[in-house]
Amino acid sequence: MNGLSIANLRRDYSLAGLSEQDLVPDPIAQFQKWFQEAVAAEITEPNAMVLATVDTSGQPSTRVVLLKAGDARGFSFFTNYESRKSRELSGNSRASLTFPWIALERQVCITGSVSKLSREESAAYFKLRPRASRLGAWASPKQSEVIPSRVVLEERMKQLEALHPGEDVPLPPYWGGYVLAPVEIEFWQGRPSRLHDRLRYARQVDGTWKIERLSP
Repeated sequence: MNGLSIANLRRDYSLAGLSEQDLVPDPIAQFQKWFQEAVAAEITEPNAMVLATVDTSGQPSTRVVLLKAGDARGFSFFTNYESRKSRELSGNSRASLTFPWIALERQVCITGSVSKLSREESAAYFKLRPRASRLGAWASPKQSEVIPSRVVLEERMKQLEALHPGEDVPLPPYWGGYVLAPVEIEFWQGRPSRLHDRLRYARQVDGTWKIERLSP
């Protein structure tokens, strides 16, 4: 690529290590700890996560979505229920998330099962969004569908701005939240010579978590 050898792009990771003694017993608390450190490091969009889903033929797809809550229930995000991700989750609720905190030489990988949030929770969050974002949800009712041009979106937006001149923009019937309930959460810390630290929490039958070290 213009004389650049992609194969030679590399760096050694040496910012920190991760031992079993560093971890707290609860992976959600451990995630919250690392998340606060990512925020403190002023990482761009620390709540950006890669969501992977699989369709009925076994074809995976990925995209970046934004985490909006991480608590005892799991990891929550919001989207259009007509989108590709939503169609795939309807056929296969199993999914995975990755937080790529490259600046800290860290990543968190999460696997689990996804379910919809209640209509009430989705409406409460929708009200917190900027007015333009709420209108934008109405302007694109069929996310992932082919459209002829950007002009179509811009014209829809103009119509919606006239239809809803104030702050009272209702929740679209096709829009809402999901929560991924984790069964595994892996904390990855880059180390020199590619001997990275990988510590995984695996949920046990009794609801407790087992911490295991994985080979890099």
